[in-house]
Amino acid sequence: MGVPFSARFHSARPGRHPGGKLVGGLRMSPAPDLGHLPVMLSEVVELFGPVPPGVLVDGTLGGAGHARALLEAYPGLRLVGIDRDPEAVAASSAVLGGFGERATVLQARFSEAGNALDALGVAGLSGALLDLGVSSWQLDRPERGFGYRHDGPLDMRMDPTSGPSAADLLDTVPEAELARILADYGDERFADRVARAIVAARPLGSTRRLAEVVRDAIPAATRRSGGHPARRSFQALRIAVNDELRPLPGAIDELVERLVPGGRIVVLSYHSGEDRIVKDRLRNAATGGCECPPGLPCVCGARPSLRLLGRRGRRPSAGEISSNPRAESARLRAGERLPTESRPTESLPTESRP
Repeated sequence: MGVPFSARFHSARPGRHPGGKLVGGLRMSPAPDLGHLPVMLSEVVELFGPVPPGVLVDGTLGGAGHARALLEAYPGLRLVGIDRDPEAVAASSAVLGGFGERATVLQARFSEAGNALDALGVAGLSGALLDLGVSSWQLDRPERGFGYRHDGPLDMRMDPTSGPSAADLLDTVPEAELARILADYGDERFADRVARAIVAARPLGSTRRLAEVVRDAIPAATRRSGGHPARRSFQALRIAVNDELRPLPGAIDELVERLVPGGRIVVLSYHSGEDRIVKDRLRNAATGGCECPPGLPCVCGARPSLRLLGRRGRRPSAGEISSNPRAESARLRAGERLPTESRPTESLPTESRP
């Protein structure tokens, strides 16, 4: 089942979405049951409560858990849902099929949202949602190669039909570059040791073999705590394979720019690299790029376009973490678009902690 698109979007046709595929009619194969629990669902739904009626874009649609709840809660919203994973597109199309013309589903990257919205004739947005990272169902499917708990091919691609796989990367990248990836994207303390071990073990044929090589490269004392010793390396490789961080700053800036006054952007991130980018871009919009000393009135003429909804990122509740341990690393940040005539404001005080 596909998701028919809104009458307002009838100018859109397949092939007019650069990098994306419009899902419609009965061409989709049966959708898989993703079984993914949306993280911080009640907080996300509450944050979009005050936005004006209009279009909300979900740039990382996944299993459509957030999207379905938002459409159910707010009849004045219509949805453009985007995901690069064809399995997610099929599943979310089935989940959202009952909303008829209020929902549109596209296969594309979140960084291509602007092109997709232009093709659909959507100018301003009432809301924008990004739920970054990897989904539970992706981790739990051995054939996708994201996880280290089950043996599978070294793939890790969000879109399995495009780009080099993790096996391609591991078999070709120089040792120094591999160490940088592990350190920058996984905060791996022993990046040099792990990279050296991986290069020595080439070619690596499966996720289980990679996990074994990484585990053996980590000092025994360190392996006794902090979870699975391969966790950080798998995270880093997934980010590198899917080029997850490079397009994020521009995507956030564009979504903020497209918000109508009173519209809101909500972003969920799951590791420090993502969160630093999200914090930086939302803060830049909230200060207008002001370079004045913190705590003093702005005299540089900067004009903010966003009001931060909270100074610090929100965390999941203890109850949610108990029922869904994979939510533990989540951090939510949000902002509301200001009227275009906003004046320079006082610089935001420096946060005492991230």
